[in-house]
Amino acid sequence: MPPTEPSRYRVGETALVAKIPEAEPLVGQWRSRLDPGAADGVPAHVTILYPFLDHDRLDEVVLSRLSTLIATYPAFNVRFSGCGRFPGVLYLAPSPSRPFQELTEAVAGQWPETQPYGGRFAEIIPHLTVADQQEPQLLDHVETELTTKLPLAAQIREIHLLVSDGSRWREDRAFELQRLN
Repeated sequence: MPPTEPSRYRVGETALVAKIPEAEPLVGQWRSRLDPGAADGVPAHVTILYPFLDHDRLDEVVLSRLSTLIATYPAFNVRFSGCGRFPGVLYLAPSPSRPFQELTEAVAGQWPETQPYGGRFAEIIPHLTVADQQEPQLLDHVETELTTKLPLAAQIREIHLLVSDGSRWREDRAFELQRLN
């Protein structure tokens, strides 16, 4: 019997994300093949905060504080007009990016032990991952294909709490932003 591959995620690990369902027709085929997170049940999204508090710490007081905090930020429209890169990663770049950054800063400010990506990066760069852990030539090809189909518009009305069971992610609940007028 072959050894089982260790999970990349812990049971009860959580993330706060802005789901971008409008992007699925454009990036879904690429993500399913080239982004391991998609195979783990993570939808097309822009991360607000990962990792967030472990699921067993999310009592009614924490959830109420989080809901109240998120509700102070207005819903917003976003466009994805181009791609960006990190080493081995191709992503769609949102514009404006500032509302995502403000949400990240606000949540991390309320729970300082939850720094974005565990504090590994000095700068918050909102992005929608299309391909991860891939070679530059493949990323070049995917970028060429995607840019002919951009821009993509989306509305951000909610922030979603995702929870890992150790192998798959599922949505636990959504928190509403202030409604657009």
